[in-house]
Amino acid sequence: MNNQIWKKPPISLEAYQAMVGQEIGVSSWHVLDQKRIDTYADVIEDHQFIHVDPEQAKATPFGTTIAHGFLTMSLLSVMSYEVMPAIEGTAMGVNYGFDKLRFISPVRSGKRVRGRFVLAEATLRKPKELQSRTNVTVEIEGEEKPALVADWIGLIYLS
Repeated sequence: MNNQIWKKPPISLEAYQAMVGQEIGVSSWHVLDQKRIDTYADVIEDHQFIHVDPEQAKATPFGTTIAHGFLTMSLLSVMSYEVMPAIEGTAMGVNYGFDKLRFISPVRSGKRVRGRFVLAEATLRKPKELQSRTNVTVEIEGEEKPALVADWIGLIYLS
């Protein structure tokens, strides 16, 4: 696997499994500005006014545009590369899904978010297939409630 995307050096499978139950770390802050929101809206073809029209969005309870929930969720990848260690001998990793994904609070345009990661499970399903479950919380700078919470499930294929 291309370990260039990971910010931390690889660790052994045993060391990774020993981290179950621990907070692995917190990512840096990532800005969800209007340009990023507009670009995402173009990619997914969701131009609902609450995301892309600042004037019309002023009249909503949010008072401004908000990021798409899926945009916030999609930043989990880059956040995890900053925080989660690679496992030695990894051939590739893929998303398996999410459990209990909830969008708790909207992220207003211009706000910064970061990810908090707790490794909940790391189980070999097959000799070279690890299922990893990570409890993730995306926090909004200066706000009490998070943007989202989820159990993120991944499959890591070992060589």
